[in-house]
Amino acid sequence: MVEDPLATADCLQFTREVGFDTLLTHDFPDSTACPLPFQADSVKTARDVTRDTLRDWGLSELSDDAALVVSELVTNAVRYTRGHNGLTLLLMRVSPHVLLAVADPSDEVPRRKEPDFVSENGRGLYIVETYSQCWGWDPLARGGKAVWALFNTDTDTA
Repeated sequence: MVEDPLATADCLQFTREVGFDTLLTHDFPDSTACPLPFQADSVKTARDVTRDTLRDWGLSELSDDAALVVSELVTNAVRYTRGHNGLTLLLMRVSPHVLLAVADPSDEVPRRKEPDFVSENGRGLYIVETYSQCWGWDPLARGGKAVWALFNTDTDTA
């Protein structure tokens, strides 16, 4: 649920103006980009990078939810883009938000399914939607997409 639509719109406007292609390839203040291989170990690496980055930013209270969301985003990217090269995890602090994104080379649009809580798959984007303030995806100019989730860092409105 979006508690502060204006702040959310400002954060998302920034990502649209700059573009994920630029965000993924340039150093910005309060951002971390981490290339990841297409393998199961990448999920753990992404969780560790997320927790470490949030701790360094003084936002440890977001670590559990953000690590869970990153796990789902990386798992989906690894599962659905086999045979391609390179994922990138991006974490960016755009106060009062933290933006998490996973870029992959697939042009396939992510689709949220109704979760089947008995099945072993199909719950990923439901979990992302549940634990983040909002989520979405943006196409990359070079091909592929960035699937992102937004977290509010202001605990008074979160």
